[in-house]
Amino acid sequence: MYTIVIADDEAELRQALVRRINWKEVGFEVVGEAENGAEALELVEKLEPDLLLTDVRMPFMSGIELARAVREIRPNIQIAFLSGFDDFTYAQQAIQYNIISYLLKPISSKELTEELKKIKQKIDVKFQEFTKKNAEQEQQNLMVFFMPLLLDSFSDTQGEDREEALTQEAVSRGFIKPEHTYMHYTVLVTSFWDEKGRNRTSEGDMNAVNLILRKYIRYVSFYTDGRIVSLLAGTRTSLTKYLHIIVEDISQSVRRIMSLTASIGVSRMVPGLGHCHEAYLEAMDALGYARRSDTGVSFISDIERTATLDQEMVQAAVNEIESLLRSGTEEELRAYLEQLFADLEQEDTPAMNIQLVMVQLIAAVFRVVNAVADSEAIQNLQKTFPLLGQLFFENPREMKERYLAFCLAARELAAEHRKKSSSVICDRALSIMESRFMDPELSLNSISGEISVSPNYLSTLIKRSTGSTFIDLLTRKRMAAAKKLLLETPMKIREISEKCGYNDQHYFSYCFKKYEGISPNACRRKHEEG
Repeated sequence: MYTIVIADDEAELRQALVRRINWKEVGFEVVGEAENGAEALELVEKLEPDLLLTDVRMPFMSGIELARAVREIRPNIQIAFLSGFDDFTYAQQAIQYNIISYLLKPISSKELTEELKKIKQKIDVKFQEFTKKNAEQEQQNLMVFFMPLLLDSFSDTQGEDREEALTQEAVSRGFIKPEHTYMHYTVLVTSFWDEKGRNRTSEGDMNAVNLILRKYIRYVSFYTDGRIVSLLAGTRTSLTKYLHIIVEDISQSVRRIMSLTASIGVSRMVPGLGHCHEAYLEAMDALGYARRSDTGVSFISDIERTATLDQEMVQAAVNEIESLLRSGTEEELRAYLEQLFADLEQEDTPAMNIQLVMVQLIAAVFRVVNAVADSEAIQNLQKTFPLLGQLFFENPREMKERYLAFCLAARELAAEHRKKSSSVICDRALSIMESRFMDPELSLNSISGEISVSPNYLSTLIKRSTGSTFIDLLTRKRMAAAKKLLLETPMKIREISEKCGYNDQHYFSYCFKKYEGISPNACRRKHEEG
């Protein structure tokens, strides 16, 4: 059974739709009704319906504006327009927002029922395509080239010559067009997990990820070792515009259609194909964070302020230590080090080799800490644990105890600074909102762009810190300011609405009444009479 939210400012028509349609018969359940676009957007964010049926012309926010806003917060939701004949051409302008159907008014219950059945069939097909296990021939051809490029950075040629050769190869394989050779690239690493924490990712699941990627951007995907690796190509502008929508679409679709949880790690943007291996390593690091994040999505740029150092010569043990420091538990770290040092002793490893391993292990810890902590904290850690000078005088068991204590201290330090960094980011965003709430263009996206984090990450930080969404906080601030102006100044309602970030006086009055339970004029009169 699919869920639907209906938005129409004509109350009689909206209620007639709800009453006269046998929703269960057509495969839908009405979970919400809205009388304007702003209210519909709130319901979509709260209820996460499968379908939004909306009138094109509504107060405060048109159907097209609503579709654009919905695509930013719930990109996997299907949208159908209900419009008059005169609005149809206007409604078709929203084709870029993947509208599933256009329904013309007036429409009878029978006609609407038939249209809803067709919409259900389209959604059924989308669900089936999402879970279909296949791989395209074009993708197979691209995988031959891109898979080793991402997983192994070794090459006989370096620098500009290598970049030019890689670009020309990508052009010859049809991945990018000859006139689009100056592209940027980002790597996503995705895995699917069930409620018991078991990895359920299979090679066939690439189709589900690719089905979403092809809606937005040029890509190539391949499967390896329980995860789907996707290389996205585009201009810096297009990647910035679509990246957070893509990861939300994947996350929401996997949860809704497959009843699984998606973990998605996202690298920084890199300016050429020669940097793809480096981006892959960043995405893998981000995936480690994502597994234990609230949203299941992690952009490495949100967590680590500098790119991870080159790990080409780092052994498997170093990779595991870094992963455990980022997202493992203390118990997992202890258990791994016990096994690692036991293996070193059993294999009768020469002392010099153990010391070389230890140098790399210590460097790995400082690499992780350096990504999130300031220089003073790192220097204090180094003074507390001067390990390098002691390596040549200790046996493996003594090394293990000292290194374990060092790792635990570093883990605590990194966690503390990540928390502090998150708090700083959240405080800065709230400060911007506090000082610029009167700007009608202020939004979660505009603030996240200003402080250089993803909207997904900032939204999560704000919700975790305050218990409220960004929209709730902004509305609350605007309403508080509006009430103060109403009661303490002789300003006109229109002037107050503009002063508080609303271009539309009627929309301001609607929001004020919804928030305060009374209209602005009535609020002022009540205060004057009291």
